[in-house]
Amino acid sequence: MRLSEAIDLLDSPQLRALKPAATPPTTAVAPVRWADLGCGNGLFTEAFAQFLPRDSKIYGVDLRPTLYSEVVNGVALFPIQADFIKIPLPFSDLDGILMANSFHYVEEKPAFLEKLKGYLKPGAPLLFVEYDSDRPVPTWVPWPVSFASLQPLLAKAGWTSVQKLAERPSVFGHSNLYAALATT
Repeated sequence: MRLSEAIDLLDSPQLRALKPAATPPTTAVAPVRWADLGCGNGLFTEAFAQFLPRDSKIYGVDLRPTLYSEVVNGVALFPIQADFIKIPLPFSDLDGILMANSFHYVEEKPAFLEKLKGYLKPGAPLLFVEYDSDRPVPTWVPWPVSFASLQPLLAKAGWTSVQKLAERPSVFGHSNLYAALATT
């Protein structure tokens, strides 16, 4: 997937609202802090940076984070080498968490969602990009979660609204990719 395709998948009124226009134009919009868990090479980290106010921060967490940029669209990207599933992470009071093609590596999803709450400000959203399938693909997608399965899972964990933002065919052909935003 190319960066422009990742941006298109995320582009939605809900995410554009994260970066409101400053009024008047000389007034700064408050920066935010997000984490991208399982960021890999940072494709979705960079795509998501397009939707955040300048001077915001995204912490890209991965076993081998390979972010290609340090700043994208005025947003600072910070790589953190860590297993986001197994160890505590070095932040709290985040404004949100992005999980792009990484939630399917989490086997114990209910317990993991409870753990995420400790990293977030009250009411902070979760943003997912996942394959719309519940059928595993060995090694690549061991514990997939379709959008239909994601909704009750998040509702049980306390997120009251789960909206599908967009979807597109997967280049691997077995299902679509979807982007979804969960809020409380």
